[in-house]
Amino acid sequence: MINMKIYIITHKKFKNIVDSDLYQPLLVGADYNSGDTGYLRDNDFPQNISSKNKNYCELTGLYWIWKRSNEDFVGLCHYRRYFTTSKHFPRTHILDKAKTAEIFEQYDIILPARDKNIFYGMNAKEQFAYCHDVTIWDQCKAIIESNCSDYLKDINWFEQQTTAYCYNMMISNKAICDAYCEWLFPILFEMEKQIDLSQYNSYNQRMFGFVSERLLNIWVHHQHLKVKELPIYNSEDKRSALKKAYDNIKIKAIMKKEIKKRRGNHLECKD
Repeated sequence: MINMKIYIITHKKFKNIVDSDLYQPLLVGADYNSGDTGYLRDNDFPQNISSKNKNYCELTGLYWIWKRSNEDFVGLCHYRRYFTTSKHFPRTHILDKAKTAEIFEQYDIILPARDKNIFYGMNAKEQFAYCHDVTIWDQCKAIIESNCSDYLKDINWFEQQTTAYCYNMMISNKAICDAYCEWLFPILFEMEKQIDLSQYNSYNQRMFGFVSERLLNIWVHHQHLKVKELPIYNSEDKRSALKKAYDNIKIKAIMKKEIKKRRGNHLECKD
């Protein structure tokens, strides 16, 4: 049997909805957050980055997985978000060990299914500029161009995409996870030296978590990995499928007007 573990990233005590030895809660920001006594903690080893959790989000857990886990296959999900094998009956089809092993007979990595509405009609760079700060993205791009310029074409590709793998969720063999972390964290640590996040509100102080969501797409594209996309079950989202569709349509209509206005202003500036 394959040795695997999917770590449930949490910043608090939560009701565990999975009854399986496949899943293990991992408390992030354990320097200042508290959870159940059975949770692993992201600060249980020297040189941990638990104190950075407010800026790095689930990545302090990913860092722990990189440095501390020793399973053949590892994964990351959230206390409220889980991989599932059924879009229509997600709660009763949360990914189990047998299905995970079956998937890895054909694929390199499991990632969240891409939602065509995730950027609400914008491309990836436009959406980052709208929700976060385009100067942060440009700084990240400059660091990558300086340190690993062979990824530049992948960044340019991603900037034009209108969907993406989100949530920093993934499952892969440990070698792939380690290789990604070895690429990702030096980029983020260099960004941290250059950027003062205190200028942003509490939402955008989670900036390195937002950046890494995009970087995972870039890294996977560059590595030409064979991806299995799976739906995500959000245990805290109680909306019906119809209500979700309605909300998406409403938000997309608002964003369409915003995009048109912003692109129009951009063209006026260029002229």
